[in-house]
Amino acid sequence: MSLKVALLGVGTVGSSVARILCDRQPQGIALTHIFNRNVERKRANWVPASVQWTSDVEAILRSDANVVVELVGGLDPTGVWVRRALEAGKSVVTGNKKLIAQDGVELEKLARKHKAHLLYGAAVAGGIPIIPGLRHGLAGDEITRIQGILNGTCNYILSRMEDGAQAADALHDAQKLGYAEANPSEDVDGFDARAKLVILSRSALHVDLAQSEIACKSITGVAAIDFEYARELHCTIRQISRVALRDGQCYAAVGPVLVPKSSPLAWSRGTENMVLVGGKYGGDVVFSGHGAGGHPTAVAVVSDLISLAQGGSAQVEGAISAPAKSIPVSGEFVQRHSIRLIVHDRPGIIAEIAGALAEQQINIHAIFQRPGYQQEHLPFVVTVEPCTHSALRKALDHFTGKGWLAEPPLDLPILEAEV
Repeated sequence: MSLKVALLGVGTVGSSVARILCDRQPQGIALTHIFNRNVERKRANWVPASVQWTSDVEAILRSDANVVVELVGGLDPTGVWVRRALEAGKSVVTGNKKLIAQDGVELEKLARKHKAHLLYGAAVAGGIPIIPGLRHGLAGDEITRIQGILNGTCNYILSRMEDGAQAADALHDAQKLGYAEANPSEDVDGFDARAKLVILSRSALHVDLAQSEIACKSITGVAAIDFEYARELHCTIRQISRVALRDGQCYAAVGPVLVPKSSPLAWSRGTENMVLVGGKYGGDVVFSGHGAGGHPTAVAVVSDLISLAQGGSAQVEGAISAPAKSIPVSGEFVQRHSIRLIVHDRPGIIAEIAGALAEQQINIHAIFQRPGYQQEHLPFVVTVEPCTHSALRKALDHFTGKGWLAEPPLDLPILEAEV
């Protein structure tokens, strides 16, 4: 195909896309239009004079461009723009994880109806070719599970804390470096990773999960003491997104998890993303690399354009051959847990904890207590044998309001070799 490309948005990623297209000039691809609000401040002298700049999105939708690259982000008004482009028969390449997670199935149907294509390799893990890898490289396998670090901001914060930084300092540095927004909730509370997990589940497991049904747990409860006890358990702590199909049931969750040092996921540091894909026949495959930033994400966008120019409609056809089906999702992984408690020490606390766990048929595996802490604010950890989250939650609720409890307990699942 000969592609005339209209670029919506020239922020960090959009400007990198424009730069790659102008510098590399991939065969069969021509940048013809650029849209941005207040577009005059975005003009660059390295963009060819033939490119039309505009702050009127209607000029893009009416143009002769046959591919729209959407890099504005968000749901509104970008969702309207993408739908109108597809209805006009224009293919769309996007990195908009929110839009694809919420409306991807509908938009793929719309693209097929109007003989257009929808590609979104940049929507998950930035420059890592995880979506093309799932739809092409692993198409011959039956994917049963995904575990991954899908949010570079959280990975930066937690790996800094692993090195001894305080949580507040790590977050402040992430904001100063542009990794985290002024309001970091989307990242630290797991919503960004959850949207990406929905997209991966659709691409790899062919299930369409409702975001609202996937349990998210914030990393804000993790403190420096938790890394000390993690080392006792030969683990570190990472925000892990995971989904698994087992016995006709789908399990999914996002949150901080104790990751054994032997796991590849423990090796990911800084803003790096890593995804471990488990197949029935091929076993585990690991995707790793820069998950954010203008240039890595732009590479994924341009790769989608090149695939389209080379007739790569198979990226959409991969979804057509195995359409995503809606399926209920549960967060009830059966797994070991580590429970960190901070107490006003007195006799009988361990007995009370053991009794509450026993009522839920949960066995204690081990108890860890590091020396050197005051009895009035004493941290220790109880690890338990595999159980469901709901059973453990009932046991922990027993402690609510107890006079000996100085802070709410922190429950960290322990990642096993199999989810």
